[in-house]
Amino acid sequence: MRLARFTHGPLTTWGFVEGDEVRPVASGAPSLKAAMESGKPTLESLLEASAAPVPLVDVRLLSPVLNPSKIVCIGLNYGEHARESGLALPEEPLVFAKFPSSITGPNDVILLPPEATKVDWEAELAVVIARPASQVSESEALDFVGGYLVANDVSARDIQARDGQWVRAKSFTSFCPLGPWITTVDEVGDASGLAIQLTVNGEMRQNGTTSDLVADVRRIVSLCSRISTLEAGDVILTGTPAGTGIGMTPQQFLSEGDHVKTSIESLGELSNRVVRATR
Repeated sequence: MRLARFTHGPLTTWGFVEGDEVRPVASGAPSLKAAMESGKPTLESLLEASAAPVPLVDVRLLSPVLNPSKIVCIGLNYGEHARESGLALPEEPLVFAKFPSSITGPNDVILLPPEATKVDWEAELAVVIARPASQVSESEALDFVGGYLVANDVSARDIQARDGQWVRAKSFTSFCPLGPWITTVDEVGDASGLAIQLTVNGEMRQNGTTSDLVADVRRIVSLCSRISTLEAGDVILTGTPAGTGIGMTPQQFLSEGDHVKTSIESLGELSNRVVRATR
């Protein structure tokens, strides 16, 4: 299943994407997060009772995830990206966080903050937690995953370097485009072997595969659940492949007017314009 949040005229709702259409849930249906937490039988019954389909071109897709308790991120989780960054692979997964307020939609703008001059891109596979997970094993980890979506872990490299840690540089408003929908686990399993790509103004910047993850989805979910209880709707970003702007020679960063497209095979595409924020 592909689960999307969207607006259609005055209505904000969610539904099931099928081809180039979306079937809105019936009036009175639970939230997308609550439906995912209830499990596949609930989703199937909601699909059966859903309304008439609407063309995707007639709706505005929103981030499928709304107000998660946390966004957990894994750094340096592709070997080539660690090398282009001039950093050694960590002995165990490197965990940091983004503020949930950084989330924006799959077709919304990326805002360049006035205090940042080196804003970079990072295409990432994102994991959405379906139900509370604490101290779970790797073998059972996928039982707690609701699905996957495409993410761009936008990063202010100059601020990252000045701060000596990553939270502020990763958490500006609009620095976490997510979408275009959640693809459930039964569609793609552990999401290994999926092509992951990012272009800027039509030029390829990142071209990798999720099979190159150092720590795979099972290991990441298990690890994160041992740090803090993962709540339904929480998001985990699993790391980015090589091809970031900071790793290029000469280095390149996002500028006003740029158009960034981030895609993962079987999961869809983000399309975000870059705009200079005003304050």
